[in-house]
Amino acid sequence: MRVLNLLLSMAFLTATQLVHAEILPDAQIGIKIPLTKKPTTRPMTVAHIPVFKRYYIADGGLAPMGGEGEVAYSKSEVHAYDEDGKYVNSSRPGYDNRSLYYNPNTAKLETVTYNISSDVGFSPNSGIFSIDLTENGDLKNSSADILGFNPAFGDSATMPSYNPETNQYYAKQERGNKVWVVDTKSREKVREIALDLAAAGAEHHDVSDHFIGFSGVKGQELVLLDVDHKAVLIFDLNGKYAGRSELPKDMKLRAQNHFNGTGYTNDMLFVYHEPEGEFGTYYGFKVLK
Repeated sequence: MRVLNLLLSMAFLTATQLVHAEILPDAQIGIKIPLTKKPTTRPMTVAHIPVFKRYYIADGGLAPMGGEGEVAYSKSEVHAYDEDGKYVNSSRPGYDNRSLYYNPNTAKLETVTYNISSDVGFSPNSGIFSIDLTENGDLKNSSADILGFNPAFGDSATMPSYNPETNQYYAKQERGNKVWVVDTKSREKVREIALDLAAAGAEHHDVSDHFIGFSGVKGQELVLLDVDHKAVLIFDLNGKYAGRSELPKDMKLRAQNHFNGTGYTNDMLFVYHEPEGEFGTYYGFKVLK
């Protein structure tokens, strides 16, 4: 297991240590994952583990609940798919997921829940948790605690992206252009990034309200979905606008795309296309070359 964890970490860090890249004028489809199992709630986000060649899609939106004397848990599930987009299995670890990512520093699949900041008051099973996998990457129902609530994440519905090199998170704040940089060792944000949306020709109500992706590409680190203009906006870590990549104009994005159904992993921005297929389809778009 120790050797496997080392290989996982080396593979992931090699993939994320990228230099300045070309922004593709038109986003290229890297993968399509038709959902073959009905989401338990809303499809929230996507993670990828290269050694297992698996994608993991987290549902979210059901608060943890339990009867008297019972442990409170959410019925939202996590689903595994292979790199051909074929369904593998699902699990119910018990969390209202908002972010899902592979952490090469711990060699774990980790989730950040709704209300990690306790912005709307205390709720059970809130924080950061690891989700257990089998030796071949299948999902298990078991999990482990990593971190409890932390007010540094700000808004309750934020979907933070993880930077494994600095061990920090980028938590987009709703109804605005602010991104909070979070180090979990601190109870306050490390700093605040103001995205120059005006330079991108966008306003805060055009773009993803809770999510911004981390690409690992120098000078083009932050990746933001512009729902209303069907585009992907790229910024550096100071919030300076770096460029845009256009999504297919025939995509039928809906109001919910402002709040969930996205993710950035395996060098792709993921967008949930609800009208396609029985239960919707996740598109992975390459926007940086």
